[in-house]
Order: sequence, then C-alpha cells, then structure tokens
Amino acid sequence: MRILISQTNNIRKNKQLKTISKNSSRLKHILSILIILGLFTNCKKDYPISKNISSIKLETNYIDFHHQFHKSDLNDLKRLKKRFPYLFPSNVSDSVWLSKIKNSNEKKLYLKAVNLFGDFSKERKKLNRLFKHIKWYKPHFETPKVITLITDLDYENKIIYADSLLLISLDMYLGKETEVYQNFPTYMSKNHTREQLIVDVARKIAKKEFEYQNGRTFIESMIYEGKELHLLTSLIPNYDKNKIIGFNKKEMAWAKHNESDIWSYFIKEKLLYSTDQKLNNRFIFPAPFSKFYLESDKDSPGRIGTWIGWKIVQSYMKNNGGSILDMLALDNETIFRKSKYKPKK
Repeated sequence: MRILISQTNNIRKNKQLKTISKNSSRLKHILSILIILGLFTNCKKDYPISKNISSIKLETNYIDFHHQFHKSDLNDLKRLKKRFPYLFPSNVSDSVWLSKIKNSNEKKLYLKAVNLFGDFSKERKKLNRLFKHIKWYKPHFETPKVITLITDLDYENKIIYADSLLLISLDMYLGKETEVYQNFPTYMSKNHTREQLIVDVARKIAKKEFEYQNGRTFIESMIYEGKELHLLTSLIPNYDKNKIIGFNKKEMAWAKHNESDIWSYFIKEKLLYSTDQKLNNRFIFPAPFSKFYLESDKDSPGRIGTWIGWKIVQSYMKNNGGSILDMLALDNETIFRKSKYKPKK
C-alpha cells in the first residue's frame, strides 16, 4: 500500500512538474512577447535620454565677446569691429564704444558676470547637451555660433537667435537678488537667474526651429503655450519644471491646488472659445499675477493660462501617445478634444 501510494505520489509530482514546466515555458513566451512589444512601443515614443546623444557630433564655436570688448583699447576695438561687424552699427562712432568700455555701470555688470560665470564652461556643457537634443529631433539643425556679451540690462533682448548666431546677454542672468535689478518688477527679476539662461535659449531656438501654430481663440492660445513648454521639457530633460515655466515653488503649489477652480472659472465665464485678445494679457503674458478679477488674484502667478495649456498637452500625450513632432503638427482644437483633460477636484 505504501509503495502504491509512493508511486501515485511520484506520478502526481511528475505531472505537477510537467505542468509547472509547461506553464513556465508559456510564461517565458508571454514575457518575451511583452518585452518585444514594449521595445516596439518605446521606439515610437520620444525618449531622447535613452538614446545615446553623446554620439551626436557637435562643433560649437563659443566667443567670449564680453571679455574681448571690455578689455579693449582703441586698436583692439578696430580689430573687433572688423571681426564682428554685426555687433557694431556703422552709425555709432568709436568714441561711443570706448565710452561704454570705461563706463562704471557697464564695468560693474561685466565684473559681476565674470565672477558668476567664470569661463562659461558649465553653461557650455548645458548648451551642448541642448544642441544635441535639438539635433536628435532635427538632424539638419546647424549649431549656432555662441557669443556672450554685456548689453547694459537690455531685458527685451536677453537672447537673440538669428542667422546662425546665438547672442547671450550675461548681465541679464546675474541672480534675482542682484542689486542691478532693484528697479525691475519682481515678476521679471525672479527669472533673471543663471538657471534660467538655458531655458531662455531653448525657448528662442524652439520658436524658430520647430513649427507649431497658434490660433485665435483663448483655448488655442493656451495650448500653443502648452506645446512650447512640453517641447522644452524634451529639449532640456530632467530640468526643474518650475524653472521651465518660470514659477517659484509657491506659485506652482498655488497652480496645482487651484487647477480645478481655474478650469471651472474659464468654462463658467465662457472664455475657452473667446477671441478677446485681452485674455492673453490676463492669463498668458508675463504679469505679476493672473486677473480673474477676484480678491485672490494677488496670490496667483501670472501666465496661469499657459500652465493650464501645458496640463492639457500633457493629458493629450498621456492619452494618445505619439511623438513630440506629431503632437506639434496637430491643430490645437484636435489636441484639446483628444486630451480628455479634466482636472481633479
């Protein structure tokens, strides 16, 4: 009896082992299929970090014009004018340039920039990485010649990107607490930081190298801004999202906490399909705060409509997938419709 039971148990064990073996083989087969499908799916999406962008070759010419100009005498100045004619308008005399070199305020800005940026090596690494990400999306992108200079706090031209030239005004990125910005509104000076330099460069290049259309309605304007922000997160991945949109931590916390109420306000006031351009001033353009015409306005960050547009684009990408370039090519109304955006209450 014991032998029979033992044989029976052995038979059962063998059957169980065969079943386990079959199940194991099936499991391995299923896992293999899932891995292949996962790889295939990932190939269709945008994961520039996973791609070895270090293999992308760059030849970037960095010119420290701010050094060369502020150390010049008359003879040096004449050589600089021949080398960089596009930086010296023909109607401006040498005496004016020499006066700028000797100007105490400009010298102060120059010395602050030198003290902060040094040889610009840290920024060069960031810029090279940015250029490689752009080339990953746009293989024919030609790396611009990068020229650093001091522009006497010309806040409207912090970054200029044109004709294969990238001009960077270092005196506009000295730090929000720097005394030279004391007469600037806080909502502007808060982003005159070293960290913001790479964001501003990425934004300038993105506007020229990537095509994404705006529209006439408020919702289209929000999504246009959202497209740009989503693109920037791909061009400078792993970068602080607060800095990409220009919010501080308190402003970002306010936006997240009030997202549902903001969206409800836009719907209740029937703003989404409005073509009133004043809405851009209230919710899209840089400002000390957004204008709901409520008592709580002063607590809100400016450009809250831009942030909502970003959330809509994020929702679209989450629900539809696809590449960044495909998303940029879509009209804004389609993105809104397919985004299924609905903030949590």
